[in-house]
Amino acid sequence: MQTLPFGSWPTPITSAQVVATAARLGEVAVDGEDVWWAESRASEGGRTVLVRRSPDGTTTDLLPAPWNARTRAHEYGGGAWTVVDGTVFLTDFADQRLYRVVPGADPEPLTAEPAIPSGVRFADLSVTPAGQVLCVRETHAASGAAADVVHEVVVVGPDGTTEVLVGGPDFVSDPSLGPDGALSWLQWQHPDMPWDAAQLVVRAADGAETVVAGGDGESVVQPTWAADGSLLFFADRTGFWSLYRWRPGGEPELLCDPGTDMAGPQWVFGQSRLAQLADGRVVVAYGRDGGDRLAVLEPGGPRELDTSYASFAQLRAQGTAVVCVAGGPTSKAEVVRVDVDGGGVEVLRPAPRDVDEAFFSRPEHVVFPSTDLDGVTEAHALVYSPTNPGFRGPEGERPPLVVVVHGGPTAAASPVLTLGVQYWTSRGFAVADVDYRGSTGYGRAYRDALQGRWGIADLDDVVACVRYLSSDAAPEHLRVDPARAVIRGGSAGGYTTLAALTFRPGAFAAGASHYGVADLAALARDTHSFESRYLDGLIAPWPSGEAVYAQRSPIHHVDALDTPLAVFQGAEDRVVPPEQAEMMVAALRDKGVPHAYLLFPGEQHGFRRSENIRASLDGELSFYAQVLGFDLPAEEGITPIEVVRSA
Repeated sequence: MQTLPFGSWPTPITSAQVVATAARLGEVAVDGEDVWWAESRASEGGRTVLVRRSPDGTTTDLLPAPWNARTRAHEYGGGAWTVVDGTVFLTDFADQRLYRVVPGADPEPLTAEPAIPSGVRFADLSVTPAGQVLCVRETHAASGAAADVVHEVVVVGPDGTTEVLVGGPDFVSDPSLGPDGALSWLQWQHPDMPWDAAQLVVRAADGAETVVAGGDGESVVQPTWAADGSLLFFADRTGFWSLYRWRPGGEPELLCDPGTDMAGPQWVFGQSRLAQLADGRVVVAYGRDGGDRLAVLEPGGPRELDTSYASFAQLRAQGTAVVCVAGGPTSKAEVVRVDVDGGGVEVLRPAPRDVDEAFFSRPEHVVFPSTDLDGVTEAHALVYSPTNPGFRGPEGERPPLVVVVHGGPTAAASPVLTLGVQYWTSRGFAVADVDYRGSTGYGRAYRDALQGRWGIADLDDVVACVRYLSSDAAPEHLRVDPARAVIRGGSAGGYTTLAALTFRPGAFAAGASHYGVADLAALARDTHSFESRYLDGLIAPWPSGEAVYAQRSPIHHVDALDTPLAVFQGAEDRVVPPEQAEMMVAALRDKGVPHAYLLFPGEQHGFRRSENIRASLDGELSFYAQVLGFDLPAEEGITPIEVVRSA
């Protein structure tokens, strides 16, 4: 084994390797004996393709370029397609119209071209027994104002005729018809987000409406009708998203509470963490110790299924098996079918396995002390050690640390193999993927600890993570060099990155913000409908709390920023407009702080094109190399990013 400085180790996990297999799996559907799934392919400019797998194992792409099954509803999308008896209904990204695709034919539009380009969007699609498409419709106004966007539940007939079923609430989602024709849906009002408070409403066939659960500090997610006419859903009234069953005329019955979250925040449409099998049994997924368990509910309680995976999503029943997207520490996400009784796992869409597992660092879930916020005194992280079978660092040195800050901020770290993480660990970096307070998976109290404290609690936790991993309290094999700790994040994680460098000077040696928020007030004034009141809870009500926004916005405190920073931004981002990145870059330039800036034309909130994913990864690595003082592996031919060092 050869000794080289940390960060400079040659590795097969290059940016080209990262994007070569960077197909992100979306929704899964079961249509008789066929299994369908969505793939977002970086090699095709981020286009979302629908794939059908026949019983004989043959896979077929449904949509040739430029068709793209992706909705912009809520800007984050999800639930953009559905399939019944081989006929697919989808929202195409280019114009956001609803299309029908009959086997062997080209897509045909069901809805008219909107007056405002992409101004009418459809999501959460399903097909009724009458052949109508039941869905959420999001309609934008000529004003362009977030407050003027209208969200409704509608049905679209085979001839395009559209009927509004639910209107009035600020937001609606998850419309579904029960076996007896009852309609259920979720609704919530500003300033709540769906993980703060969302109501589950049922309208019976006679028109009578019942609020089944939710509201007033209770969040309900993922309602699903059972074959017997009962309604399954997750609600967090126990302090965790737990599973309930409701029968018409009765009260919700708690079915399963494992003391951990069984569901997650509704950032996108079309999620599913439960499936009812043909024999009536229910299969669920729930978190524990930084990973997921898959279990079938039985009279004696949940029976966990033995698999090698640590993450499960998109659960769909197929007979007495469950089809889902699963992944683990040594496997990227793949589509699998799990035999609930025999325990066997059949891989339907395998993840590429073109890198030796010897290069993979396995995550370890750690809990570390932080500040006391309403009795929540600890935070969590998945920590990865530097791993490369051919190289080691100099004797007596500890590795540099990359602190990863997830977005949301109501999201969570995942133990699924990500080459974007192994890109760093195989070069000699340790990585800490921090679940700061506010993250999901640890219950309501942990999630609510960020309320009113964004820019405080998250900073406490990322700094505490570095402190812990550089102390004797951490396991020796996880200890790092605090003088070479860097921080990176996208979107909300980009805000925490900018805020940590500004408000906690000296805690990090450098940082990288990917489409991060620099000016909270600008975000409150100019963002999309779904998040337009999100900051009321995280920061303070807007505009009455404007002083708090200024206090926590890095752009207003650049005098305290003297840490090198790389900024990466999409030119067409509506969630965090590029003006925010450019304000920060201008301030860095005026102050003479070493910095780099890459603006990617055509990209929105998150990079989907392979060339841009590569440019941001390699650019960030070369930025750290210049700041921390190590050499890039010559064989990769990485062009160093330009670092501006003076005003």
